[in-house]
This record gives sequence, structure tokens and C-alpha cells, in this order.
Amino acid sequence: MAVKKIYQFVINNLRTKLTRVQFIIVIATLVGLASGLIAVLLKTLVHYLQHFIEEIPLSRFAFLLFPAIGIIATVFVVNHLFAGKIEKGIAMVLKAIAQKSSFIPLRHTYQHVITSSLTVGLGGSVGLEAPIVATGSAVGSNLSRISDLNYQERTLLIACGAAAGISAVFNAPIAGVMFAIEVLLVETVISYFIPLIISSVVGALCSKIILQEASLFNFVLRESFNYKNVPYYIVLGILAGFISVYYARMFKRTEHMIQGWKMNGYLKAATGGMLLAAIYFILPPLFGEGYNSVKLVANGTFDTFSDNTTLFSKLGENWSLIAFTALIVLIKPVAASITLSSGGNGGNFAPSLFTGSYLGFFFSRLLNETPWIKIPVGNFSLVGMAGVLSGVMYCPLSAIF
Repeated sequence: MAVKKIYQFVINNLRTKLTRVQFIIVIATLVGLASGLIAVLLKTLVHYLQHFIEEIPLSRFAFLLFPAIGIIATVFVVNHLFAGKIEKGIAMVLKAIAQKSSFIPLRHTYQHVITSSLTVGLGGSVGLEAPIVATGSAVGSNLSRISDLNYQERTLLIACGAAAGISAVFNAPIAGVMFAIEVLLVETVISYFIPLIISSVVGALCSKIILQEASLFNFVLRESFNYKNVPYYIVLGILAGFISVYYARMFKRTEHMIQGWKMNGYLKAATGGMLLAAIYFILPPLFGEGYNSVKLVANGTFDTFSDNTTLFSKLGENWSLIAFTALIVLIKPVAASITLSSGGNGGNFAPSLFTGSYLGFFFSRLLNETPWIKIPVGNFSLVGMAGVLSGVMYCPLSAIF
């Protein structure tokens, strides 16, 4: 309460000395700073949890048990710290904007950090972007509430928090702004861009200064754009559209199936974790966020994989890799849905990027098996990422940036 009073005292003094636009920019800067730092904290927690798992001297397949532990721990935290209730992801933010006058409860500033770090850090096959967006939006809503801003300004600062979070994760300020405009803001005016850009840049600076480059989503394309490949890009775009539909339908179908299980929450979490263990045994890259393997694919250095079943190796080196990546594309939405539906917390942003990268890799490697076509694998993986992310999240400009 003392912190709140000090904040309001400073803000009220600023209000008398600044114009309304200047005042909003100051609050947007604070929102960007807070959201960026929270995004850094969440990424760091997950990084250290995953590092902790790697350092444990266990048997080769012991890591398969950690997703179940993570989901069970998430359910325990929700039940005992949050009274068994948690509204997940971007849907919560949109509901708050549409139905709750852009008021988001204070608990959302920390709920998603705790639960998603447990789920993703211990191997859940989902991403941190939706929890970061939810947390950043909650920061924007609560700072605007104690700053006595109106509904329109609260909505803008919710978008500022979300933009800063996305920007901090991907080190891409323009992508953060585009995401906020495409997904959260129904009405956008020119005056919104300055606060959004400031928040997004501040969020990106937080991650750039604090996080190591290895913790960010970063890769370098090895070949420049070649107009002769445009027909293949168009075909990949169409294929990405169909995969996006498949992703959405498989995710919903799996979710509906798991929600129909009549069992205790902890038993459901354990069952979901065991299903994930079986999937990870066959397809190890599906473990966790998967950004490390996405970097390999996007950099064109994904040449070998762990064939725990020995089934893929029977197809030969090249065709086994193609079949392996095709199966990953088809199973990723199932793994993501199992993680969330059985009690975990995360989002579909990273899984859709993951699916798209492997789709582009599969498509390019398949064409390169023919004697007539040779296309850059890394470039097509990048385009696949943009295509599936755009189709799943309905955010084409964000996907491009």
C-alpha cells in the first residue's frame, strides 16, 4: 500500500506538469519496463529449470517424467494458491477488454509467471508468449487503474504491456506493436502508435541488456531471396493454410477429448504427462518450447535426430528425416493440447511457430530430393513459420515481422 501511495503521489504531480499525451507516454514507458522485466524473469526461470533438468545425472529417458511433474505442480499451485481458478492466455485479455472495461485482476500479474514457468520449464509442449501477453496486459491494466485512466487509455496500456512482452521475447519491437494492433486493439488511431512503440522498444531493451543472445529467438539466414523460388513459396503458403486449419481442429478435438475425462485433476495431469512422455519418446524435439530445435531447422543444420524407436532409420538417412519432420508437424498440436487440457499453462504462439518451421523444412527437403529442384531449407523454414503462425493466430503482420 505504501508503494501504491508513493506511486500515486508521483503520478498526480506529473499529471499537473504534463499534457495528457505526455502523461500517457510516461505511463506507457513504465508499462513497457515492467512487462519487459517480467518477460525476462519468465524466460530466465524456464532457462534455469531446463538447465537443472539437463544437469541431473539420471538415465537417458528419465527426462520423459518431467512434463508430468510440471503439469501436476501447475495444478497443485492453481488449486492451493489461486483457489482452483486461472483464466489462461490471450482469451482472458480479450474478455477483459470486451466485457470488463479493460480491468484485469492484480493476480494476473504473477499467476502466469509461476504456472507457465513450471509447465514449460519442466517440458510441457507449449510456449511462454501467451502467458507473457497475459501478464504484460495485466501490468498495463493495473498501472492504468491506479493512475486513474479511462477505458480507452486502459485498453491502450493493456496493448502496450502485451507489445512489450512479445518484443522482449523475440527482440522485435515492430512485431510487438503489430501483435497488439492485430490481436488486441479493435480500434486503432494514429496517436496509439507512439505509446505502443515506446513500450515495445523498452521491452526489447530489457531482454537485450539482461538476457544472453542464446536465450532469445535468434537465427541467421544463409541464403538471400531468389525470385525464382516464388512459385514454391506460394505453394508453401497454401500448404501452411491447410496445416493451420488442421492445427486448430486437432487442438480442439484433443482438448474436447481430455475435458471429457471424468477423473481427479491430479490424475488427469499425470495421465496427460504420461501421454506426453510417450510422444516425446518417439519425437524428442517436441519436449518443451522447442526453440532450440527451431533454430537448428531455420539455420539449415538439422541433419540428425534421436531415433529411439529405430523405425525411421529403416527408411534411409534422407527419407527418415523427412518422415520424422512430417510426423512432428502432425503431432505438435496434439502435444500442445494435451499439455494445456490436462492442467498446464502456456500458449499456442510458440507451438504454431514450431509447427511452421518444421513444415517449411519438410517441404524444402522433400522438393530437394528431386533431381530438378534445389531450394534453401532455412528460408523455407522461416516462411513456414510465418505462414502457420499467421493462420493459427490470425496475425499476418506480426508473423511477417
